[in-house]
Amino acid sequence: MAGPEEGAQAARARALAVLRIRGAALAVALLPAAAAVVLLVGGATGRIGGSHDEGWTAVRWAVVAGAVVVLLLAAAVAAVVVRARPALSPTVPIAEETAPDLYRLVRDLAERLEVPAPSAIALTPDCDSWLEDRTHRAHGGRRRTAGAGGGRAPVAPVLVIGSPFLWWMRVGELRALLAPVVAGTGPSVHPDIAAARRFVRGLDAAVAVAARGGPERPAPRRGTPGAAVAALGRAVRRPALAFLGWIARLLLRGCRDHAAEMERAVAAAASERAQAVDYGLRIVAQEQVGLAYAGWDRLLTRVALPAWRMGRWPSRLDAGVVSALTELSRRDRLAEGFASRLSERPACDLLEEPGLIDEATSLLAARLFHGGPSEPGPDWSPVDWGAYPEEVVDRKWRLEAARLHRVLDEQPHPDAEPHPDAEPAPDAEPTLARPEPAQPAPAQPDLAASGPVAAGPVTSEPAAPTLARVMERLTAAPDRAPTGELGEEVAVLLSVELAREEALHRAEARARGRAGGRAGEGPASGGGDLWIDGCAPLFPPQPPRTGRELLADHVTAMVCCAAIDTAGAAPGLDWLDGPALLVGGRRRADLAYPVLSLVEDGDAEPLRAWLGEVGVRAEKPVRLV
Repeated sequence: MAGPEEGAQAARARALAVLRIRGAALAVALLPAAAAVVLLVGGATGRIGGSHDEGWTAVRWAVVAGAVVVLLLAAAVAAVVVRARPALSPTVPIAEETAPDLYRLVRDLAERLEVPAPSAIALTPDCDSWLEDRTHRAHGGRRRTAGAGGGRAPVAPVLVIGSPFLWWMRVGELRALLAPVVAGTGPSVHPDIAAARRFVRGLDAAVAVAARGGPERPAPRRGTPGAAVAALGRAVRRPALAFLGWIARLLLRGCRDHAAEMERAVAAAASERAQAVDYGLRIVAQEQVGLAYAGWDRLLTRVALPAWRMGRWPSRLDAGVVSALTELSRRDRLAEGFASRLSERPACDLLEEPGLIDEATSLLAARLFHGGPSEPGPDWSPVDWGAYPEEVVDRKWRLEAARLHRVLDEQPHPDAEPHPDAEPAPDAEPTLARPEPAQPAPAQPDLAASGPVAAGPVTSEPAAPTLARVMERLTAAPDRAPTGELGEEVAVLLSVELAREEALHRAEARARGRAGGRAGEGPASGGGDLWIDGCAPLFPPQPPRTGRELLADHVTAMVCCAAIDTAGAAPGLDWLDGPALLVGGRRRADLAYPVLSLVEDGDAEPLRAWLGEVGVRAEKPVRLV
């Protein structure tokens, strides 16, 4: 593009192409009605058949009936497209009174770019920024506002800013980064582009309505008249929604290419317009974007995820990303100069209450990436970074150690032999290897003999939770070479146990989403949001782990619990790697090889050497939860 005006013209041309497709669809729907009108007028004037011609009369009324059916179907499809609620990005709205400096910065930037200022600002727990149209009636928006000269102008879109950018970037870097985004408000308020976008979003929402099968309704009890009516409604609604989805998908396929080219032209025009504003500083800001992506991903998957799985959510994720990125800058030689930026004013100073906004975005991140509840509760409480090691790390290790010992209790020892005093099964027949036991005469107990007197049958009790027991179960016998096969069954049982817990959590998240959809639409209703809770987690925070990896994690947790209880170690937090074991106030990061040697090869010697170096007593029981 030679300039922003050429890009805006290209975007308008593509928008007109989308609107022409909408007009063509409307013309197809009106064509039978036009034919019916022509036949009726022609019959009344005598130009097309006569009023008493039975053949033409039948044709006229057949066309009229078909036109009425087509108009009803077209009206139904149009009503769904117009009224369907488009997908709304989950964000935390920022009122102007809570961030006057941020609004002032955005307005000054829009004035420099000679474009309308965004109508509002919102934050999202992601490393991205964009403009979003929220003028749909379902979102409580309005499409037009008072403009210059007493006219009505389209409402500008909402500016959505990634919350990690506010805490990590400096004020100048944030302004340079937002310049191309804010420049997009110019083409966005053009009537043709706004109408084309509304049409495409309406079609997308209509496809979603057809895929969901309509709005969620509570199912009536069986055997009641309401159940029969509901069954009849489903039978009628299913083909109607199938027809609606087919029409919406057909129109989407027709305007897909034009809509994509329109958005590319809008982005090109916005980028071209922003070239004159802080171009040099924008290059530095783009480097910070890549760093923020890396730190945010590590913070979510390594630090926040363990807390989410335990029913706790870190309430200062955005503040934590600063610590994570500072640590990453310290470790990475390519980022040595980035830590000096911390002396400059951070962009979060533009907020009046950064702590409250950080807490709100942290809760939203837990809902999006883990599927947690929409509000805090007894089983979903916040945790501060200062209490994270004791309330999350220590509890996580002890929960995993308890799960490991529970699996070991359920699994018989592979080398275990029956007790010599144990009776055979009732249906077992005597053999040469197992002769029928004799019935000795009852003997009087010798009270003078030392030791306890065994009374009643021998019962097996769960063994004490010790690290020595775990090492014994995973270590090969002295006369065998270490192979690591003994941990296979334990790893499978751990995988089944964790899969059961994850399935239960997903079912609870889906139930919250359905309940939120019935209670009300959107976060403003006070309940859950179907677009969030019904689909969360939006993507898995980490790839699925194998049974060996799960077993290694549980053995590591058991070793850490033993070190805390017997060697004076302490749980800690590493901003990039998550839970960490502190021995003498320093992190021990050399535990991975000894544990993997035990889990994968069945060789416990490296782990025994590590335990001896740290001073851990493997035979002592550990405290579980």
